[in-house]
Amino acid sequence: MTMLIIGLMAFLGVHLVPSMPSLKARLTGTLGANGYRAVHAVIALIGLVLIVWGFGEARAAGAPVLYDPPLFLRHLVHLLMLPVFILLISAYAHGRITRAVRHPMVLAVKLWAFAHLLVNGDLASVVLFGSFLAWGVIARISLARRERAGLVTVAGGPVRNDIIAIVGGLVIYGVFVMKAHIWLIGVPVF
Repeated sequence: MTMLIIGLMAFLGVHLVPSMPSLKARLTGTLGANGYRAVHAVIALIGLVLIVWGFGEARAAGAPVLYDPPLFLRHLVHLLMLPVFILLISAYAHGRITRAVRHPMVLAVKLWAFAHLLVNGDLASVVLFGSFLAWGVIARISLARRERAGLVTVAGGPVRNDIIAIVGGLVIYGVFVMKAHIWLIGVPVF
Protein backbone atom coordinates (compact mmCIF):
# COMPACT_ATOMS: atom_id res chain seq x y z
CA MET A 1 0.00 0.00 0.00
CA THR A 2 2.98 2.30 0.58
CA MET A 3 3.94 2.29 -3.12
CA LEU A 4 0.34 3.08 -4.06
CA ILE A 5 0.25 6.08 -1.71
CA ILE A 6 3.65 7.37 -2.84
CA GLY A 7 2.58 6.99 -6.46
CA LEU A 8 -0.68 8.85 -5.84
CA MET A 9 1.16 11.65 -4.05
CA ALA A 10 3.59 12.03 -6.97
CA PHE A 11 1.04 11.69 -9.79
CA LEU A 12 -1.77 13.75 -8.30
CA GLY A 13 0.62 16.18 -6.61
CA VAL A 14 2.26 17.13 -9.89
CA HIS A 15 -1.22 17.43 -11.46
CA LEU A 16 -2.25 19.85 -8.69
CA VAL A 17 0.57 22.29 -9.49
CA PRO A 18 -1.49 24.11 -12.19
CA SER A 19 -4.14 24.84 -9.54
CA MET A 20 -1.53 26.98 -7.79
CA PRO A 21 -0.65 29.58 -10.45
CA SER A 22 2.08 31.28 -8.41
CA LEU A 23 3.90 27.97 -7.80
CA LYS A 24 3.58 27.00 -11.45
CA ALA A 25 4.91 30.43 -12.49
CA ARG A 26 7.92 30.06 -10.17
CA LEU A 27 8.66 26.55 -11.46
CA THR A 28 8.27 27.64 -15.08
CA GLY A 29 10.49 30.66 -14.40
CA THR A 30 13.17 28.45 -12.86
CA LEU A 31 12.98 25.50 -15.25
CA GLY A 32 11.68 27.19 -18.39
CA ALA A 33 8.46 26.08 -20.09
CA ASN A 34 10.00 22.95 -21.65
CA GLY A 35 11.89 22.11 -18.46
CA TYR A 36 8.69 22.37 -16.44
CA ARG A 37 6.88 20.10 -18.90
CA ALA A 38 9.73 17.58 -18.81
CA VAL A 39 9.89 17.47 -15.00
CA HIS A 40 6.07 17.24 -14.86
CA ALA A 41 6.09 14.34 -17.31
CA VAL A 42 8.84 12.44 -15.51
CA ILE A 43 7.20 12.81 -12.09
CA ALA A 44 3.79 11.87 -13.51
CA LEU A 45 5.25 8.78 -15.22
CA ILE A 46 7.07 7.66 -12.06
CA GLY A 47 3.87 8.24 -10.08
CA LEU A 48 1.82 6.23 -12.56
CA VAL A 49 4.26 3.32 -12.44
CA LEU A 50 4.17 3.36 -8.64
CA ILE A 51 0.35 3.51 -8.65
CA VAL A 52 0.09 0.47 -10.92
CA TRP A 53 2.75 -1.41 -8.97
CA GLY A 54 1.36 -0.46 -5.56
CA PHE A 55 -2.24 -1.21 -6.49
CA GLY A 56 -1.23 -4.61 -7.87
CA GLU A 57 0.70 -5.39 -4.69
CA ALA A 58 -2.20 -4.30 -2.48
CA ARG A 59 -4.68 -6.43 -4.44
CA ALA A 60 -2.33 -9.44 -4.35
CA ALA A 61 -1.86 -9.03 -0.59
CA GLY A 62 -5.62 -8.95 -0.08
CA ALA A 63 -6.44 -5.39 0.94
CA PRO A 64 -9.07 -5.26 3.71
CA VAL A 65 -12.68 -4.92 2.54
CA LEU A 66 -14.35 -1.76 3.82
CA TYR A 67 -17.75 -2.35 2.21
CA ASP A 68 -19.38 -4.97 0.03
CA PRO A 69 -21.22 -3.26 -2.83
CA PRO A 70 -24.46 -4.78 -4.11
CA LEU A 71 -24.19 -6.54 -7.47
CA PHE A 72 -26.80 -4.34 -9.18
CA LEU A 73 -24.36 -1.41 -9.04
CA ARG A 74 -22.32 -3.06 -11.79
CA HIS A 75 -25.03 -2.07 -14.27
CA LEU A 76 -24.83 1.54 -13.12
CA VAL A 77 -21.05 1.47 -13.60
CA HIS A 78 -21.49 0.39 -17.24
CA LEU A 79 -23.79 3.37 -17.75
CA LEU A 80 -21.47 5.83 -15.95
CA MET A 81 -18.44 4.61 -17.89
CA LEU A 82 -20.11 5.08 -21.29
CA PRO A 83 -19.35 8.83 -21.56
CA VAL A 84 -15.86 8.55 -20.05
CA PHE A 85 -14.07 7.66 -23.28
CA ILE A 86 -16.09 10.22 -25.25
CA LEU A 87 -15.06 12.89 -22.73
CA LEU A 88 -11.42 11.80 -22.91
CA ILE A 89 -11.36 12.26 -26.67
CA SER A 90 -13.28 15.56 -26.32
CA ALA A 91 -10.45 16.84 -24.13
CA TYR A 92 -8.25 16.78 -27.24
CA ALA A 93 -10.81 17.11 -30.08
CA HIS A 94 -12.52 20.30 -28.94
CA GLY A 95 -16.11 20.66 -30.06
CA ARG A 96 -19.47 21.48 -28.57
CA ILE A 97 -19.02 18.80 -25.92
CA THR A 98 -15.92 20.60 -24.67
CA ARG A 99 -17.74 23.92 -24.61
CA ALA A 100 -20.71 22.38 -22.75
CA VAL A 101 -18.81 20.50 -20.03
CA ARG A 102 -15.90 22.97 -19.87
CA HIS A 103 -13.20 20.49 -18.83
CA PRO A 104 -13.95 17.03 -20.25
CA MET A 105 -10.78 15.34 -18.94
CA VAL A 106 -11.58 16.29 -15.34
CA LEU A 107 -15.20 15.16 -15.70
CA ALA A 108 -14.03 11.86 -17.24
CA VAL A 109 -11.70 11.22 -14.30
CA LYS A 110 -14.43 12.03 -11.78
CA LEU A 111 -16.95 9.72 -13.49
CA TRP A 112 -14.37 6.93 -13.77
CA ALA A 113 -13.37 7.23 -10.11
CA PHE A 114 -16.94 7.51 -8.79
CA ALA A 115 -18.11 4.55 -10.88
CA HIS A 116 -15.28 2.38 -9.63
CA LEU A 117 -15.90 3.36 -6.00
CA LEU A 118 -19.45 2.03 -6.43
CA VAL A 119 -18.22 -1.50 -7.11
CA ASN A 120 -14.87 -1.75 -5.33
CA GLY A 121 -14.98 -1.74 -1.56
CA ASP A 122 -11.46 -2.88 -0.68
CA LEU A 123 -9.08 -0.42 0.96
CA ALA A 124 -6.69 -0.21 -2.00
CA SER A 125 -9.53 0.63 -4.39
CA VAL A 126 -11.02 3.20 -2.03
CA VAL A 127 -7.61 4.87 -1.68
CA LEU A 128 -6.98 4.80 -5.45
CA PHE A 129 -10.38 5.85 -6.76
CA GLY A 130 -11.14 8.13 -3.81
CA SER A 131 -7.87 10.00 -4.40
CA PHE A 132 -8.65 10.51 -8.08
CA LEU A 133 -12.19 11.64 -7.27
CA ALA A 134 -10.87 14.13 -4.71
CA TRP A 135 -8.31 15.38 -7.25
CA GLY A 136 -11.10 15.82 -9.82
CA VAL A 137 -13.20 17.89 -7.45
CA ILE A 138 -10.23 20.08 -6.47
CA ALA A 139 -9.15 20.45 -10.12
CA ARG A 140 -12.66 21.47 -11.24
CA ILE A 141 -12.96 24.10 -8.51
CA SER A 142 -9.51 25.42 -9.38
CA LEU A 143 -10.28 25.49 -13.10
CA ALA A 144 -13.50 27.45 -12.47
CA ARG A 145 -11.57 30.01 -10.40
CA ARG A 146 -8.81 30.29 -13.00
CA GLU A 147 -11.42 30.66 -15.75
CA ARG A 148 -13.05 33.55 -13.90
CA ALA A 149 -9.61 35.13 -13.45
CA GLY A 150 -8.92 34.80 -17.19
CA LEU A 151 -6.03 32.37 -16.66
CA VAL A 152 -7.80 29.48 -18.41
CA THR A 153 -9.97 29.67 -21.50
CA VAL A 154 -12.28 27.02 -22.86
CA ALA A 155 -12.88 27.00 -26.59
CA GLY A 156 -15.24 24.84 -28.55
CA GLY A 157 -14.71 23.63 -32.05
CA PRO A 158 -16.46 22.16 -35.04
CA VAL A 159 -19.19 19.53 -34.76
CA ARG A 160 -16.86 17.21 -36.67
CA ASN A 161 -14.79 16.92 -33.48
CA ASP A 162 -17.86 15.89 -31.50
CA ILE A 163 -18.59 13.16 -34.04
CA ILE A 164 -14.99 11.96 -33.76
CA ALA A 165 -15.25 11.98 -29.96
CA ILE A 166 -18.56 10.11 -29.88
CA VAL A 167 -17.68 7.46 -32.46
CA GLY A 168 -14.12 7.03 -31.19
CA GLY A 169 -15.26 6.99 -27.56
CA LEU A 170 -17.90 4.33 -28.22
CA VAL A 171 -15.42 2.17 -30.14
CA ILE A 172 -12.82 2.43 -27.36
CA TYR A 173 -15.52 1.74 -24.75
CA GLY A 174 -16.52 -1.41 -26.65
CA VAL A 175 -12.92 -2.60 -26.97
CA PHE A 176 -12.28 -1.88 -23.30
CA VAL A 177 -15.42 -3.69 -22.15
CA MET A 178 -14.86 -6.73 -24.37
CA LYS A 179 -11.09 -7.21 -24.15
CA ALA A 180 -8.88 -4.44 -22.81
CA HIS A 181 -10.13 -4.27 -19.19
CA ILE A 182 -9.31 -7.92 -18.50
CA TRP A 183 -6.05 -7.69 -20.43
CA LEU A 184 -4.84 -4.49 -18.71
CA ILE A 185 -6.48 -4.77 -15.28
CA GLY A 186 -7.06 -8.50 -14.94
CA VAL A 187 -10.73 -8.09 -14.05
CA PRO A 188 -13.51 -9.03 -16.48
CA VAL A 189 -16.18 -6.39 -17.03
CA PHE A 190 -18.93 -8.96 -17.57
